[in-house]
Amino acid sequence: MVGEYTSLAFMLPASALIGYLLGYLLDKEFATTWIYIVGLILGIVAGFVQLIRQLMRDTRDD
Repeated sequence: MVGEYTSLAFMLPASALIGYLLGYLLDKEFATTWIYIVGLILGIVAGFVQLIRQLMRDTRDD
């Protein structure tokens, strides 16, 4: 159980970083300056969705 929660602690910043990096690469490709913000927001949302899924799975009564 501790290992699962530790992985969540690394997954949240990692998903935000991946979203930012993908947005940054798309900004370079299309010569824009705003896509990295969208990527960062999507990465953060994806991390929180995974966190909520894990918490719902762990707190469910069986």
